[in-house]
Amino acid sequence: MYRRLSFLLILLSGLLASACSLNPNIQDKGAEFLQGVWNEDSVVYQDKLLQYTQHQFTFTCDSVYARLSTTAKVNTVIDSCYQNGHWTEYAKGNYLFRNDTLFISATFTKPDYKQKISGCHRIGLYLKTLIVKRRTADTLYLQSPDQHLPITLVLKQKIICNPKPID
Repeated sequence: MYRRLSFLLILLSGLLASACSLNPNIQDKGAEFLQGVWNEDSVVYQDKLLQYTQHQFTFTCDSVYARLSTTAKVNTVIDSCYQNGHWTEYAKGNYLFRNDTLFISATFTKPDYKQKISGCHRIGLYLKTLIVKRRTADTLYLQSPDQHLPITLVLKQKIICNPKPID
């Protein structure tokens, strides 16, 4: 009885172990059409807005690097951070593209894309959801659910994804 039960447990354990496999320790390829450096050359109504942010995204495989350049006509932050109304924030993370939606999960960083734990402006997570309204080979027309202004990104440089091992 115990032999039969032991044999069945060993057999079941072997089946379960062979049914599972670990994901490869290599980064994902991401969305092929996104691979590259994308700039928002201008913001709609930027001359009428008190504050606006221009976006630059670099997509390499499943990684994203964001450069957020903000212009403010009114000082709403500490004077030492205001920098005459122009400042740039950086974020690094991953993205996922599903159906018509781009999900960005990143962390605010220093300009060298190393972790930022203190300083002016935002720290912590940069979470962004962008709906792709339309796209061509070199232009993305995006809409953010939390912002009423459209974002138009123009492809400045194409990048070929070469997946690297994850450290």
